[in-house]
Amino acid sequence: MRLNEESLETLVVRQMVENGWEERAVTDFEPAYAIDLPQLAAFIEATQPDLVDALSLKAATPTRHEFLSRLQGEITRNGVVHVLRKGVDHRQHHVDFFFPTPTPGNSNAAQLFAANRFTITRQVHYSVTAAGLSLDLVAFINGLPVFTFELKNNITKQTFDDAVEQYKRDRDPRELLFQFGRCVAHFALDDQQARFCTHLKGKQSWFLPFDKGWNDGAGNPPNPDGLKTDYLWRQILSPASLANIVENYAQIVTTKNPRTGRKTSSQIFPRYHQLDVVRKLLADVEAAGAGRRYLIQHSAGSGKSNSIAWLAHQLTEAKHGGGNAFGSVIVVTDRVILDSQLKETIKSFMQVGSTVVHADRSGDLRKAIEAGRKIIITTVQKFPYILDDIGKDHRDRTFAIVIDEAHSSQGGKAAAAVSMALATGGAAEDDETVEDTINRIIESKKMLPNASYFAFTATPKNKTLQMFGEPFPYEAGTGYRPFHSYTMKQATQERFIVDVLENFTPVPSYYKLMKTIEDDPEFDTRRASKKLRAFVEGNEHAIRLKAEIMVDHFHSQVIAKHKIGGQARAMVVTSTIPRCIEYFHAISAYLAERKSPYKAIVAFSGEHEYKGFEVTEASLNGFPSKEIADQIREDPYRILVCADKFQTGYDEPLLHTMYVDKTLSSVKAVQTLSRLNRAHPAKHDAFVLDFANTAEDIERAFAPYYRTTVLSQETDPNKLHDLVNELNGYGIYTPETVERFAELYLAGVDREQLDPLLDSCVAEYIEMSEEDDQVAFKGLAKAFTRTYNFLSTVLPFGSPQWEKLSIFLDHLIPKLPAPREDDLSAGILETIDMESYRVEKRESMKIALADDEGELAPVPAAGGGHVTDPELERLSSILQTFNDQFGNIKWTDADRVQRLITEEIPRKVAADESYRNAMANNDPANARVEHDRALARVMLALVSDDTELFKQFSDNEGFKRWLSDAVFRSTYEESP
Repeated sequence: MRLNEESLETLVVRQMVENGWEERAVTDFEPAYAIDLPQLAAFIEATQPDLVDALSLKAATPTRHEFLSRLQGEITRNGVVHVLRKGVDHRQHHVDFFFPTPTPGNSNAAQLFAANRFTITRQVHYSVTAAGLSLDLVAFINGLPVFTFELKNNITKQTFDDAVEQYKRDRDPRELLFQFGRCVAHFALDDQQARFCTHLKGKQSWFLPFDKGWNDGAGNPPNPDGLKTDYLWRQILSPASLANIVENYAQIVTTKNPRTGRKTSSQIFPRYHQLDVVRKLLADVEAAGAGRRYLIQHSAGSGKSNSIAWLAHQLTEAKHGGGNAFGSVIVVTDRVILDSQLKETIKSFMQVGSTVVHADRSGDLRKAIEAGRKIIITTVQKFPYILDDIGKDHRDRTFAIVIDEAHSSQGGKAAAAVSMALATGGAAEDDETVEDTINRIIESKKMLPNASYFAFTATPKNKTLQMFGEPFPYEAGTGYRPFHSYTMKQATQERFIVDVLENFTPVPSYYKLMKTIEDDPEFDTRRASKKLRAFVEGNEHAIRLKAEIMVDHFHSQVIAKHKIGGQARAMVVTSTIPRCIEYFHAISAYLAERKSPYKAIVAFSGEHEYKGFEVTEASLNGFPSKEIADQIREDPYRILVCADKFQTGYDEPLLHTMYVDKTLSSVKAVQTLSRLNRAHPAKHDAFVLDFANTAEDIERAFAPYYRTTVLSQETDPNKLHDLVNELNGYGIYTPETVERFAELYLAGVDREQLDPLLDSCVAEYIEMSEEDDQVAFKGLAKAFTRTYNFLSTVLPFGSPQWEKLSIFLDHLIPKLPAPREDDLSAGILETIDMESYRVEKRESMKIALADDEGELAPVPAAGGGHVTDPELERLSSILQTFNDQFGNIKWTDADRVQRLITEEIPRKVAADESYRNAMANNDPANARVEHDRALARVMLALVSDDTELFKQFSDNEGFKRWLSDAVFRSTYEESP
């Protein structure tokens, strides 16, 4: 047999037939209705024989045409999946088009399911008007088309990309078979890779990868038993698997814009990694029941919301030991959007008994659990507080706890609150002793035996890995890894998410500071340098200059280059709320000066003072905070200026460019920059302009999360013994004090009985002769509580003495005064001024991450507290060191000033877009106005290179007038 496209088609069909499909004749397809009419009629005759004559299925009569037209209308309105699940009402009849997977022991349902007809047809002529057009394969369920296929063969030098282009170029989406919702998906594949599209739109069709992944990256592993892609038709599209997808995954979701009222529909089909993780989790639940922990590391932007929705729904029906594995599924998230996604997902499923409730308050949650509601959504912020009050004695119930973006915040005390509430309702027994209470608390901190935890995150920390990960032998000990991973490497290589490190441009700042006093006092070098850096970067001139760079870049590189089809948005990440507000005003002012059609939006929490006025998001934006995410999608708003808000969990595919003026590290860097990675059919790249971090900083932050992240070894519990021994050695407290405090605290006494015990320890702490000892003790105490709160959730054993000490130290630490540290840098900002400032845009670069498994170290258990002795230096020396480090610019001289005036300034003014437009209109008066504005902008930038020249221009009216006239003459007269 020749290894051509036809041979691949023959192989696919043969293997599908071997796996339960039936091949049908191409003549059975009716292009006018886009169905296999003989198969549809045969299915109805076998399962609903009374309808055959009523619908006139065996004769081409007006009755049959009316029924088929009704069927086509329902598919057009709701999609083929809805018709398969719900059937169609026609006149006085209800017609079923599919019978679902039977429950064990239901013989009647099994017989009906066996009557379903899964058929495959080759070279289907799909067009009524162009009879010669055909496509390779169409798959049908009971005569209704569900998938189309275009096949290519690498051996004949054609790939899935050619199949994708064939769909885009040659398959008219107006043809009935290719209309939205008519099929579940359209597959473009070859013998090595597969892609699919759920909505054909010609050249705008968006094909997504459907590969298994290989070495944590794109593609598929070698297949010793056949083709690399045969998992698609032999496994995923086997009749049983396909029935499961139709029943529990595929759907059309309609969303409504609350502002415009406009509805948009999208067809959802699971990616391979989404289907794989949900099925593997459900299989493990069926085998093991409740009480397991699962960590799912799926890259940001990889569709975790849908994965969680599909999982949560199916966990409500998951079986173990002959019954339901879980009574309720609790979803913990900080994203409101997940609530609506869950509701939309479940609303379209056949099992209408699954219900969703959002529990914002403890009363809501308690009622939901007592009422046996299947899916309960709560927030990370309310997690520990709500679950304290969810009712009494749930030890006879089983729970699935699905955590969206799991981090260490879900461990320790938060996990204990959940566990105690679910296990015992948080209530003590009447005859409970102190020891009983302590043991109950210790037990409540453990992962509950009657609950399973499903933790989703893109960036697992070491605590998260040890708490939820899978243990495995690693080097000399035990490591931890995720149960399932879909890596950043695979997601970016597949272009399912955009590589945010592909276009990274650092913009380092350079400045020179000068003394403004004759004296040369001494200051603490370390603290002084921090204050100087903050002073420079927060200077009004610096913010204005960087705002101009951002706006100019956005117009010239984002808008002018028509990024995301002209719909691109940008985000500005700032370090503090005051800086955020200043940036918002600077950017807004410059947008107005440029006569830009676009505006900025500001995002921050709370109310803050700005130039003597209290301001909020709403007062600055002119609309409520809750509308920010919607408004940024609508013109004229294009730039979102943020302080902390929207840096995590924000999912906006139109976000293309990020301007960063905030130091980022570790997980925070990954989460922040990953706001740009959401895919969009017209989005081909992303851009980062970073004023605060180097490429090395960002590479270091991303490296552990490029591939699967593992924990190198577990935290050693013996470190707690060492910490306790060190703490006891300081003599701040006695064992009797700890015992008495725990006893009184657990008895619920008033604080007037507790404070004296703590205050006596505080007095001992203050009396310590060495400041270093105070710092060391407080550091050790914090290390103990931090480490114990974590380890208490994962250790198989517990220690009442550790628990009592933890209770005691939790209350003692806040009362311990910080060691007195004189600020030996106070007053330095009153002694200096900024002589010059500039920023230097470097070449854009691609940050390449090492292709290694990410490895995290275990949770540290050391105290680490120490006093840093101040290093005193003269002000002149501090400024010299600071300028040497950050200055690096050539200072002005007479020759330089002359060159600036005669060459650089006129050239930059002449290049100004607004000035050039005015000159082109031959209007000298208007041109002069625009010239003076352009000159002012150029001179403002000179604060970076020649402060003396800038000051002359600002302060000397005669010099300003002379320079303006000279530059205008030279530039206007030279214009065409």
